[in-house]
This record gives sequence, structure tokens and C-alpha cells, in this order.
Amino acid sequence: MVKLSVIVPFFNVQTYAPDTLRSLRANAREDFEFLFVDDCSTDGTPEILERAERQIPGARLIRHERNGGLATARNTGLDAARGEYIAFLDGDDWLSPGHFEGLLAPLEELGCDFVRTDHVQCTARARTVHRVPVGPRGEVLKPRDWILPADRSTGVDYPYAWAGMYHRRLADQGLLHFTHGLRTAEDRPWIWRLHRDAASFAVISRLGIFYRRGVASSLTQIGDIRQLDFIRAFDQVLDETAADRDAEKLLPKAVRTYCAVISHHLGSIERFEPQVARKLRAMSAAALRRMPQAVLDDALASMDVERASRLRRLRRRPSPMTAEAAA
Repeated sequence: MVKLSVIVPFFNVQTYAPDTLRSLRANAREDFEFLFVDDCSTDGTPEILERAERQIPGARLIRHERNGGLATARNTGLDAARGEYIAFLDGDDWLSPGHFEGLLAPLEELGCDFVRTDHVQCTARARTVHRVPVGPRGEVLKPRDWILPADRSTGVDYPYAWAGMYHRRLADQGLLHFTHGLRTAEDRPWIWRLHRDAASFAVISRLGIFYRRGVASSLTQIGDIRQLDFIRAFDQVLDETAADRDAEKLLPKAVRTYCAVISHHLGSIERFEPQVARKLRAMSAAALRRMPQAVLDDALASMDVERASRLRRLRRRPSPMTAEAAA
């Protein structure tokens, strides 16, 4: 029986994949499987993965015939996974030896749905520790209790799928799959769904995962149209939260987070291609108008002056005339 399935999407990461694969080899166990999903890479990544499939115990290579993005690649891995537990890793990150065993043991002992863990962010030579914004460690908690408060960083603000481990019953309940086709912010609806609908989780103090930041090919560094998928992702968060039994309590958090992300992108708009920047402004203005306006008023009132002013100006932006209206 497979105890753990590790899903690792790869796309054009030939420079970094060897580090990732060496770290997986140092985490191999006879009852672990590693699902390499090649998302139609066009560099030397496929050849690297072919060799790794032969050399790493439990490795299986799955190829996409067309590029689908990170969310779709993770779903491919989930559909193929046979393990009792599931973990994720991105193809340009790496792990310390024994990392997965260090998460699996407490997850089995506690018997909860999932565990979350801290990570080390690596930007060039700099190393920064990022902690799960949840205080209690090593005890079973209710995920829903760690969505609020709206004005502080909470569990839903730490969305990284690879920073944890999950019982496969969550997949059976439809809670682990990602929204197909999302190119960025795919983990935002995912983490909100986990915290609303899963029954239990715990936070484990372990620094075994190294997240590579600033990779030139990463979507976080590329200002093209795919970046705007964050709007579709947060629209989904709002829609699903509005349908929740605690919508009145939870919507202020969802709206405030959405506003903060819009403001973040507007604050670095120079990195976008000009036509994408124009579309970002237009789509963000439309998103603000779709939000529950009373909740939005409260969210803006609670934000710092710079961000609130930026969003209020955008909110006043005239709606573009449709072709029919212009006629």
C-alpha cells in the first residue's frame, strides 16, 4: 500500500529541477510515490525527469500533451495518486532530508485532516523564515476558527499547498482539487475551501521546505495576462464565501484580502505589459463594483491611507461603455 503520494509539477525548470529531484531522493521510502507531472516543458526538463524516473524509488512520470498551468498539473497528479496521504512540491523548490517523514508522523498521531508547516523563502542568497500565522502548535484545531479576524494575517493568508500534508479523505470529499485552468492564485480558493469545509488541522513547527523566490520564469515575475487570473480566483473566493452559513462573518475577511491583493498589483503596475496594465485597472475596478458595497466600505475604512486611496480612486473609475451602449 502507498502511504504517501507527492505531486510535483514541472514546467521549464531545467536549471532547478536537479536540486528538487535530489531532495526527493533524500525523502524516498518504499511506501512513498513521487508523481512528476511534466506540463509540456520545452527545455531540457523532460530528459531530466526521464532519468529521475529510473533513479528515484517510487517515481512516476506523467506528461501533459499541452501546457495547462500549475492548477491543472496538480489535478493530474491528484487523479493519479494512490497514497493514503498527499503532499505537494513545486518543480523549482527543494526539501531537507526526512521532511515528509517529519510531517507524516505527527499527522498520523494527531489523526486530523491536514497539517500545515513553516517554510524557508530563498531569494538569491538570502534566506527568510515564514511562519504559519496560527499560534497553537502540535494540537488539533478547527480550520474554520482560523479564518478570522479580518484585519490580521490568518490561516487563509498562508495559501501554499506545498506547506503541509493532507489525508486523502479530503480529496474524496472534493476539497483538494484546484480550479482547472487558473494560472495564478490557484491556491487562494483552495485554502479558503479547506478552512471552511475540512473538519480538523494542526500546525507543525518544522523548517524542511525551501521555496525558491524570484525565479525568472515564475509567473510572479512575469507581467503578462496570466497574472490577471488572480481576479477569477478571488471572485471564486467571494462567491463561495457568500454562500457559506457564516457569510456575514467571513465576507469582511474575503473582501479585505481581495482589496489588498488588488492594491499590491496596482502598486507594482510598471512590471506589467502596457495593455495588461490597462486591463488590470479595468478588471480591478469592475471587481470592486461586484463586491458587497457596505462590506467594501468597511474594508477600505480599515486599511492604511495609501492603499485605501488607491482603491477608492479605482472604484470611482467610470465603467467602460459597451459597444451596444456606444451605438
